[in-house]
Amino acid sequence: MSKETIKAYCLGGGLGSLAAAAFMIRDGGMLGSQITIFEKLPSLGGCLDGARLEDGSYSLRGGRMLTTDAYECFWGLFQDIPSIHNKGMSVKEETIAFNKKHIAHSKARLVDKNRHIVDTATMNFTMHDRLEFLTLLEASEEKLGTSKITDWLSPEFFTTNFWYMWQTTFAFEPWHSAVEFKRYLHRFMNEFPRINTLAGVKRTEYNQYDSLVRPLQAWLQEKGVNFELATTVDDIAVEEIDGKVTVISVSVIGPKGAKQVVVAPDDLVIFQNGSMVDASSIGSMEQAPAKKTKADSKGWTLWEKLAKGRPDFGNPAPFNTSIPESFWESFTVTFKTSEFFDKLEKMSGNKAGTGGLVTFKDSSWLMSVVLYNQPHFIGQPDDVFILWGYALYGNRVGDFVPKTMIECNGQEILTELAGHFNFDDSVFEDAVCVPCRMPYITSMFMPRANSDRPKPVPASSKNLAFVSQFVEIPDDVVFTVEYSVRAAQTAVYQLLNIDREIPKITKHDKSPKVLLDSVIKSFA
Repeated sequence: MSKETIKAYCLGGGLGSLAAAAFMIRDGGMLGSQITIFEKLPSLGGCLDGARLEDGSYSLRGGRMLTTDAYECFWGLFQDIPSIHNKGMSVKEETIAFNKKHIAHSKARLVDKNRHIVDTATMNFTMHDRLEFLTLLEASEEKLGTSKITDWLSPEFFTTNFWYMWQTTFAFEPWHSAVEFKRYLHRFMNEFPRINTLAGVKRTEYNQYDSLVRPLQAWLQEKGVNFELATTVDDIAVEEIDGKVTVISVSVIGPKGAKQVVVAPDDLVIFQNGSMVDASSIGSMEQAPAKKTKADSKGWTLWEKLAKGRPDFGNPAPFNTSIPESFWESFTVTFKTSEFFDKLEKMSGNKAGTGGLVTFKDSSWLMSVVLYNQPHFIGQPDDVFILWGYALYGNRVGDFVPKTMIECNGQEILTELAGHFNFDDSVFEDAVCVPCRMPYITSMFMPRANSDRPKPVPASSKNLAFVSQFVEIPDDVVFTVEYSVRAAQTAVYQLLNIDREIPKITKHDKSPKVLLDSVIKSFA
């Protein structure tokens, strides 16, 4: 097998596929011209999206939390990707420099129903809470099994300051997997003592599409990688060759019609199995987002087909069968004046870009908003300001609007927001709110067995790898850009037999200082 002649096909254009292509070139010695990425949407990046709409307003589904104290594979990749904004700097260098200028330290992490800033210096634990928490923290994954967080913690725990902060920082809900919750606690234990200030959270200079996806895409294009956008992967044909499941062809439907791509046994296929933004939909000021499901998108069909009769290819069912437990809704607000920003900066004590999430802990929807540093988009006009927010409980009736969030259009979401801030409606007079419903956005947090997620390269596979938030990487945590990149690096190194060590996960939970600081914080 010559790395200069084999071909690779990445099915899906999210960060996992883009990273896989980069590792094939940088570490695997493959030619970019031998790599093709197929993407259903007209743009790359998957959930790391962001765009200006026709009416001049902006929309982004969201962004993943970043930290420079972990994310070993992610930064290992982006230290070699040149910035498209700051000449002579890598994306990693650019991000570090930006965060030195805009230091995160939230002064209004939680706000109550009276618009009082909650004192979050205390976690608000009782001794009973601490004991239950420790029991879950120390339980083995085998013992936790497919249990939910609520199976281990009493109702009172879910009223603590800690829970409100941890839940909304990482988007956990009480019925999610106890295993995933435990993994987060260990992986981000260094964030536990400072969860109230979000001091460990880092931001990119612009939204993550502009700051991460575009530079990576530009680097791949320079290397000759082929991109086929607006192209749906319709089928993956496999055969058993020498006792291994081997992809022999991929069927795609693109702007020029349908075609079958023949795959040689030594070629590589990188498949993004499942998507947390599958079947997402955006609304408008007048219309709520459409209630789409996997039946509309067919986004899970190929994984379901491949996994049938193949246990080591995983089991999609735990992740895609309960939308009420895996969805939430975000919203992007475009302002034409700085009035709202000025008011929120005064209320919170944080300049835009330094405060992180502001969560209304008593809101029925559990609504949070964040003031990003402006401009948040490349090319954003100087007199335009972008707010992003989300709510975890979209099936509940609002406090100021007699509807559930999923029934609300953008105008009604602004009415709910104005009520919680106790701001006059005139603050939103010229604002445009674009809501976005994501039915599977936290599907990877759903309770599941260890076998429900395939390894990046299953034991029975010859040339097919799974790269997504739905693969199994021991000790690491889903719903992060690190997980996508680590899965990609793992898959590529294994398929190409690259004799190079993958960066180890930083064990903050083994640091005596972190452990001591965490114990002290839990008793604050």
